[in-house]
Amino acid sequence: MDDHVFLSRLLFGLTSLFHIIWPALTIGLSIFLVTVEALWLKTRNPAYYHHARFWTKLFALNFGVGVVTGIPLQFQLGANWAPFSAASGDFVGNILGFEAAMAFMLEAGFLGIMLLGWKRVAPGMHFFATCMVAFGASLSAFWIMTANAWLQTPRGAHLENGRVVVDSYFDAIFNPATFSSVAHMWVACLETSLFVVGGISAWYILKNRHVEFFHKSFRIALFSAILITPLQIMLGDVSGLTVAAHQPAKLAAMEGHWHTNPPGQGAPWAVIAWPDQARQKNTWAIEIPALLSLLNTRSLTGEVQGLREFPPEDQPPVWLVFYSFRVMVLIGFALLALTLWSAWAWRRGQLDAQCIGAQTALLRAWLYAIPLGYIAIHMGWITREVGRQPWLVQDWLRTRDMASRLPPETVGATLLGYGLLYTALLAFFLYFARRIVLRGPDLTLPAPEHPPGAAHRAG
Repeated sequence: MDDHVFLSRLLFGLTSLFHIIWPALTIGLSIFLVTVEALWLKTRNPAYYHHARFWTKLFALNFGVGVVTGIPLQFQLGANWAPFSAASGDFVGNILGFEAAMAFMLEAGFLGIMLLGWKRVAPGMHFFATCMVAFGASLSAFWIMTANAWLQTPRGAHLENGRVVVDSYFDAIFNPATFSSVAHMWVACLETSLFVVGGISAWYILKNRHVEFFHKSFRIALFSAILITPLQIMLGDVSGLTVAAHQPAKLAAMEGHWHTNPPGQGAPWAVIAWPDQARQKNTWAIEIPALLSLLNTRSLTGEVQGLREFPPEDQPPVWLVFYSFRVMVLIGFALLALTLWSAWAWRRGQLDAQCIGAQTALLRAWLYAIPLGYIAIHMGWITREVGRQPWLVQDWLRTRDMASRLPPETVGATLLGYGLLYTALLAFFLYFARRIVLRGPDLTLPAPEHPPGAAHRAG
């Protein structure tokens, strides 16, 4: 604990892992709000209007905490990582500026109309504001993940006297990891939000409160999950191929793979193992022959570099990366299994509004699944960031050289302070979120009038 680099990494890890909770739901829930408001405009069914009003409360609370928790990350780049900011500011600093100017300001600018404009602007204008909030949230994710993807696979620039000089913004922005990074994270936000909406809806149905009302949101969440959960697994495979191609040391750490497989012999995939980095091997492992080669080369005998190919000082911490990756994958398949179970019950007519309450085991599974998406995102982020070590910019800038030389006790005190602050913020969020959920939707709210001549149909 007397290492200022370790403490600065721990501080940034704490703040980023806590902050990521809120944008994940902001992105997915904003798209859900666009969906229910579009259904209201199309069908004129007031239930969809009441859904929009109810879920907007949770969105606003989540958005507010997200803004508060995002500010310290910017401060830390200047305080704890000043050499990195100076070295990479011409690209990373500009990208973060794009995110603030293009995305956050767009999102924040239309947020007031979305929250307060129900009876102050025309329904079409309000829907446009909701769309802009959702677009701004997704655009923010694009810029943040673009900057992070560049840290993984830097392109379109070169180092000159220790500073990053951009040669091509197009090549830097659309680097080899951009597509997989943006797509995998964005869909993870959608998936997490779907299981939050579905889980809360399941809780109301289990409590026999507003069953018909929350049956609608549960069906929307389930229908979307049928599309999203397998898509996320496929995008995870694409991300794995990107890592295999450009970050072989990270891949080897993720898989606990120490020895490069000889020609003609496939690399096994460790289902579970106990990596021993000091001895450069797994103490024990349960393996599936040739599966690692098949997953990463699409060949049963494809070569996969082992971690022993890299000097110990260039190896990431294996144990943490190995198990974080497996927890993420396990949750992904668990959510897919829950989705398939739900789809099977839906096909058998067991999820109709009149009988869904009898499916207590299934509904409880959705309720317990609420935190799983968040855990998977955290495990994926740990895999992504710790797996890149010891590099802050892959193969260019080492983490230990990019940290500000601050007294360890100062960084430690800051870490403690943020820990206490975030504990209070989490308690604040849970308290008010619980109040919103316990109070439930206000079904007496009159829907705004539609323009004269608009067709009114119940749906």
